[in-house]
Amino acid sequence: MAEKVVITGLGLITSLGHQVEDVWSAILDGKSGIAEITQFDTSDFSVHFGGEVKDFDITNWISKKEAKRLDRYVHFAAAASLDAVKDSGLELKDMDPTRIGVVYGSGIGGIIEMEQQHTRYLNKGASKISPFIIPKMMANSAAGNISILLGASGPNFSVVTACAAGSHSIGQAADLIRNGVSDIVVAGGSEAAISPLGLGGFCSLKALSTRNDDPTTASRPFDLNRDGFVMAEAGGTVILESESHAKARGAKIYAELAGFGMSGEGYHITQPNPDANGCIRAMQMAVESAGLALTDIDYINAHGTSTYFNDKTETFAVKKLFGDHANHLAMSSVKSHMGHSLGASGAVEAAICALALRDQKMPPTINLTTPDPECDLDYVPGKGRDARLDAVISNSLGFGGHNACLCIKKYQD
Repeated sequence: MAEKVVITGLGLITSLGHQVEDVWSAILDGKSGIAEITQFDTSDFSVHFGGEVKDFDITNWISKKEAKRLDRYVHFAAAASLDAVKDSGLELKDMDPTRIGVVYGSGIGGIIEMEQQHTRYLNKGASKISPFIIPKMMANSAAGNISILLGASGPNFSVVTACAAGSHSIGQAADLIRNGVSDIVVAGGSEAAISPLGLGGFCSLKALSTRNDDPTTASRPFDLNRDGFVMAEAGGTVILESESHAKARGAKIYAELAGFGMSGEGYHITQPNPDANGCIRAMQMAVESAGLALTDIDYINAHGTSTYFNDKTETFAVKKLFGDHANHLAMSSVKSHMGHSLGASGAVEAAICALALRDQKMPPTINLTTPDPECDLDYVPGKGRDARLDAVISNSLGFGGHNACLCIKKYQD
């Protein structure tokens, strides 16, 4: 019988804060981290706000010299991962480094470094391009640098599946443990794509909310008046361990990472298939691989982007798969609080699910004031809610038709 995989550490860097408990409290209280963008002048853009990580100083985690060689998205990954290891109580230096893996995703990678060096090339010529551009912009730079910081020499790779990257990374990391390859895996996702090119690209795609007059209410999943997602940046890390390894060292255990499902749409590069079969297959696979029945699921962390197609298609998928049970479970989107952090979102939301199971509380969907008739489930509007939670799933549905679903259970010895 395969080992249980448990979650023993969490790290979060988001628009709501840099500490796990601060982020969790803000979500339960119905707060928003969305505000005006400060990293560059947005006056030429149709959107002026986002889910920026505020007051962040990477030198609180690593040296200034190290930081200069890393893109902002790797800063978030490093900070979240170092915090997660600390939270887990692991003393990695005393452990076999070949049994410690790193699986870390990003949708876009080091776009800020790419833009800065391209500008430098245009202004000063090719000889002035930084020698660090390639290692800073690589989409696998987060995974590689985390392994260096932690001295981890087990399996090390990166997943690049747009908005599903964080969830895919955690699912693949769990399989390394179940297959006996690793005892510990540092897993998650990070993104820092709020840049002129990143913001401008999504503006041109007409994917973003343009609610510039009231940014805090712009991310409104399942609301009739939603007008697009809110771009955000973040880093999220979970420490996964085999149950035997965690119990042997007396670790605190947040939850069990019980199942994982993934699928492809094969339909459109940005839009979900209206039949929702890809999302349905990912959810079904996650629940079945956890050894559960559909009626065992109490709560769904929705992908819930606040776009017209995503919200109604995901709702349709849940109703089609769960049948009558869809009316007896709850589903909410924490993107209403933090915005959509692309490749980081699945990892951030997996951590939120672990906290929900620990505290037996469902996180709310905020800004849901005018329900869409096509979105007619219980989305936990307003503030967090006490509930009995034994098993939850978390959906991530990415551009390119990449679907991933994690099934997380309350840990039972």
